Amino acid sequence: MKVAIIGCGRIALNHVKAVEANGLELAALCDVVPGKAEGLLERSAWAGPAPKIFEDYREMLATVPEIELVAVATESGEHARIALDCIDADKNVIVEKPIALSMADADEIVRRAGERGVKVSACHQNRFNVAVRHARRAVEEGRFGRMSHGSVHVRWNRGRAYYDQAPWRGTWAQDGGCLMNQCIHGIDLLRWMMGGEVVSVCAQTRRRFHDYLEAEDVGVAILTFADGSVATVEGTANVFPRNLEETLYLFGEAGTVKIGGTSTNNVDVWDFADEREGDEGIAGLEEPTSNVYGNGHAALYADVVEAIRDDRAPYVDAKAGRDALEVVLAIYKSQKTGLPVKLPLQDFASTDMEGAF
Repeated sequence: MKVAIIGCGRIALNHVKAVEANGLELAALCDVVPGKAEGLLERSAWAGPAPKIFEDYREMLATVPEIELVAVATESGEHARIALDCIDADKNVIVEKPIALSMADADEIVRRAGERGVKVSACHQNRFNVAVRHARRAVEEGRFGRMSHGSVHVRWNRGRAYYDQAPWRGTWAQDGGCLMNQCIHGIDLLRWMMGGEVVSVCAQTRRRFHDYLEAEDVGVAILTFADGSVATVEGTANVFPRNLEETLYLFGEAGTVKIGGTSTNNVDVWDFADEREGDEGIAGLEEPTSNVYGNGHAALYADVVEAIRDDRAPYVDAKAGRDALEVVLAIYKSQKTGLPVKLPLQDFASTDMEGAF
């Protein structure tokens, strides 16, 4: 299968490695900055046939029609526009998080992907972490019983050097703050594990230490689900002096699980009323990872390739990306209005927060 990657920055290396791990053909690379694609090939030590290099993704789509799958890994504010153009070109798409920066764009991606009959996957690769897969299986098997509450804590560090790498970071038009950029993976996991249907969000966000940004560097929120369970979100880029943890807690009437590590990659607590053979091998599990992105990109690519071949929905589909975005934007709207926000969120965008701080 021929794959193209649009955007050759920080996260693109994980996409190249995922292409290689799945034995796919890297047919094209595209970046508006001259030389950036070539630099990505050097960093990745790509050993396959040389991909074609482009600075205009529309030219790429027109020039290499045999491309079947496109990964969109540009700055966040360009994700929706590029994804929609790829969908209109009848390409299957993997969209880095967040899938869009407005509800209108996210809903249009979901709608148009269905209309055109292409597969679109939101790149929430942490769903493929070994620890997360064990927890999800327990949810699906009903081992928790009725849920009481859950929480996600993304306690990371991002300093001036990180934001100086790209001028779009921390802007409302192209990125959003720590909740949109760093914390959306944990928010995705929390909503997914707790049953999905959030009915209200009440939140506070702040820009405490990064006065050179437009957006927040810390936020807390309370989510209420349709079944009456509740959850909390805490996300920040303010932890001194380095990343501390990305932790997911799930509390049910018959089970308690804590998924910890720096990127929800370890099982710190695994307690269930119905003890089963194999539980002892899950408690204390640690999945080694070299960075906060984890190891899930290769598995996500494998799933999308299988979804294309078997004509089924990807494990992490466009709606999953839309739903994670909805929570972040509801948090933003709650901060802006000072009120709880009811879901579904009809229309709100990161740019509606301009001037918030």
